[in-house]
Amino acid sequence: MNVRLEEINIRDPFVLVENGSYYQEHVSNKLYFMYGTRGATCWTKATGFDCYVSSDMKEWDGPFEVFHKPEEFWADKNCWAPEVYKYKEEFYMFATFKDSKTHGGTAILKSDSPLGPFKMHSDKQITPNDWECLDGTFYLSNDGIPYMVFVHEWVQITDGEICAVRLSDDLKSAVDEPKVLFRASEAGSWIKPYTNEKYPQKNYVADGPFLYRTNGGKLMILWSSFGEEGYTEAIAFSDNGEIDGKWIHQQELLFKKDGGHGMVFQALDGERYLTLHIPNVHLEEHPMFYRLKEINDTLCLT
Repeated sequence: MNVRLEEINIRDPFVLVENGSYYQEHVSNKLYFMYGTRGATCWTKATGFDCYVSSDMKEWDGPFEVFHKPEEFWADKNCWAPEVYKYKEEFYMFATFKDSKTHGGTAILKSDSPLGPFKMHSDKQITPNDWECLDGTFYLSNDGIPYMVFVHEWVQITDGEICAVRLSDDLKSAVDEPKVLFRASEAGSWIKPYTNEKYPQKNYVADGPFLYRTNGGKLMILWSSFGEEGYTEAIAFSDNGEIDGKWIHQQELLFKKDGGHGMVFQALDGERYLTLHIPNVHLEEHPMFYRLKEINDTLCLT
């Protein structure tokens, strides 16, 4: 069925621009394929992920289920933050799964179509078995080395970490130990501690990393935490333009009022857009698109 953007209740939106023939055989132009965490089951036991398809970023067809947990799936709780990338002519989904008996983390699934069905490609999660992790994203270095950048979650360590691990060329497994890129508390004056009844101590949240390289060659990580006006979208830069650099935090937030877990994509008109979910409120969150421009080698909303 056709729905408008504001009617789609998902968190953590991710947009892939890909050949329309994956959607309908006779469509030769590219279309938008949008994934996300189902809003209704975000904080409960969930069964999978959907995709919505559009030609104009306004009217969307769907939802189409692209992954459904098989019986005896290894994680029995949440399904979060699906991201789909085309790599070596196949489609890989980076998705977080939580389990009631062990630590959750990001796994990699695979399909020959952006509409799935996606099936497990890695052996359970790529992230360490004894870490509580989420929000894995894909990064391919300038020399073709694949990495997963992910979050070591604040619920386990108080101060959330953005980490990176090198992947095997076939994206089936990690090939070295994760490295901490930065900790949430290092972000500067804009970040605010997060507390609730279950976690009353001073916590610093890190969510939703996404890597982007500017026209001038700077490598940035977009990521989310909490500031004065709620959920945010922040930017950090690598000082050497690569994943192993020192990460310097931009103090001006890209988005600061109750929206986050964003990513950047290039639209069919050549313009770049930020998509994120807003508001950060259960059952009210939906994707939004904001046109971006590069000024002084950083991203700004137009």
